[in-house]
Amino acid sequence: MFSRIWTKPYTKSCSEQIERLKAALQDCDAVVIGAGAGLSTSAGFVYTDERFEKYFSDFAAKYGIKDMYSGGFYPFAMPEEHWSYWSRYIYINRYMDAPKPVYDDLLKLVSDKDYFVITTNVDHCFQKAGFDKKRLFYTQGDYGLFQCSEPCCQETFDNEAAIREMVKRQQNMKVPTELLPVCPHCGKPMTMNLRCDDTFVEDEGWHKAAERYENFLRTRNEQKILFLELGVGYNTPTIVKYSFWRMAHNWKDATYACLNYGEAYAPDEIRKKSICINGDIGEILSQI
Repeated sequence: MFSRIWTKPYTKSCSEQIERLKAALQDCDAVVIGAGAGLSTSAGFVYTDERFEKYFSDFAAKYGIKDMYSGGFYPFAMPEEHWSYWSRYIYINRYMDAPKPVYDDLLKLVSDKDYFVITTNVDHCFQKAGFDKKRLFYTQGDYGLFQCSEPCCQETFDNEAAIREMVKRQQNMKVPTELLPVCPHCGKPMTMNLRCDDTFVEDEGWHKAAERYENFLRTRNEQKILFLELGVGYNTPTIVKYSFWRMAHNWKDATYACLNYGEAYAPDEIRKKSICINGDIGEILSQI
């Protein structure tokens, strides 16, 4: 559908584009927010450098791990080591507040609008900031949920109490064996509810959220819609980016806005309907 020259950046000034975004937010009937990792990065959830050293310097020294993300794939020899790393990882990226109020600022901009959020992020920042749970669709899972590694059932399990206990009681980069999470149905090891292969569990809550999102789109496709894409890259572009492009192209009164650091683009086919701002998302939102 779209030409191959969509990667051509916009040349209009940032201030001009910000004014266009302000007007689009004021004039629209509804906002569909699509969020990727860049939004949480702007909020301070950085997986490298000082933040990594602060919480994982011991793992870096012993195992040669360079950043939080790659550490999640490290082949630890023992499950006690695996969960020592992962419990710490989940705790700081799911149960600690974001260092910067980017999500709070975003909520202020849309709190009086008819909105819905679809996100590939798994850090739960939207709900922690106060976004309506019934208006959120986390497509790729949640750091706050376990699932059976088999899986023997299409069910997920809240992990906050277990994670906090593992963080509290771990020593020498190991958690006590009795804290290793196991499925309450079949007794096999638990794993994280994160979409990484075909064992990902789409539980009842996931399907209800998907249905609410689809219904939101279906009942508003004749309205003046703003598709607001925030920090979405190209790891899973079909979920947010490409679908936003398609709907912006097909829907008569749609506007597409892309805020991203170094990747604020739109196809030529929707150029006249697009607002692209290259920069730190938090700084941009603070100017609206």
